[in-house]
Amino acid sequence: MAANIAVGLVALLHLYFLVLEMFLWTKPYGRRVFGLTPEKAAATRSLAANQGLYNGFLAAGLGWGLFAGADGHAPKVFFLSCVILAGIFGGATASRKILWVQAVPGAVALWLVCASGG
Repeated sequence: MAANIAVGLVALLHLYFLVLEMFLWTKPYGRRVFGLTPEKAAATRSLAANQGLYNGFLAAGLGWGLFAGADGHAPKVFFLSCVILAGIFGGATASRKILWVQAVPGAVALWLVCASGG
């Protein structure tokens, strides 16, 4: 149960990232979250939307794992691994904060999934 709750929270987190990056990037809230000027947000809007789409794919994969029941172990492990790797890469190349908001929750969820056997 704890593993599925953690997976669900990571999926919701990535849906939040999708909304931020695809729809709120140039809005005051999105600019504030990412520390962007209006000009920088406008110039990077399409890149952010692409990032948001990928975050949506991660959320969808985690949702698939949750709704697959006993057959969802492999998708959960795969997509949580993707979340962790993306978080590590983002932490190394963009902002250390990404390690904490993406990689760490993904790692905790992955640990719980592996410890529970499903």
